[in-house]
Amino acid sequence: MYKNTLKILFDFIVAFLGLLIFSPFFLIIAVGLFIANNGKPFFLQERPGKNEKIFSIIKFKTMNDKTDNNGNLLPDQHRLTKIGSFIRKTSLDEIPQLLNVLKGDMSLIGPRPLRVHYLPLYNKTQKKRHEVRPGITGWAQVNGRNAISWKEKFKFDVWYVENLSLTLDVKIFVLTIKKVFQSKDVNSSKTLTMKPFKGDE
Repeated sequence: MYKNTLKILFDFIVAFLGLLIFSPFFLIIAVGLFIANNGKPFFLQERPGKNEKIFSIIKFKTMNDKTDNNGNLLPDQHRLTKIGSFIRKTSLDEIPQLLNVLKGDMSLIGPRPLRVHYLPLYNKTQKKRHEVRPGITGWAQVNGRNAISWKEKFKFDVWYVENLSLTLDVKIFVLTIKKVFQSKDVNSSKTLTMKPFKGDE
């Protein structure tokens, strides 16, 4: 009952209240990023959701679009703006995803939605992560986030899908708040993002 009914209702109510509470910060951040990113405060990208249905995830844009002489984007660390660094460190870049939750594309808690081009690379077990709606935070995020390997991350994702419950979601929610205040496991090694997934990991 929780998985198919109460979780959806809980997501909608919390996301709606969250947007109301964070709306002043939302506007301030959006204006700051509008200035820092030449009129582009938001980052939109296609991601697979439940049953691999594609949707557009929305986040605050923490990096600009500067390129080298050949037109290639500069490395992440060279494109991260000052305000973007603060927003990423405090996880405020995730706030716009509450809109995805209201739309029903995402849940507050679940496996993080990854890149669409990873879909053909998953093995049968890893594909289980798409049996539920993806989340803003999840079991893998509170157990290492970008500091763990892809193999470990998928193991946590699948475990979550197989053990989903109200108790587990509450535990993840509490641990997420703790992680945010500690600013732990945001980056992987010396990079700002995880290395690309290449399958068989």
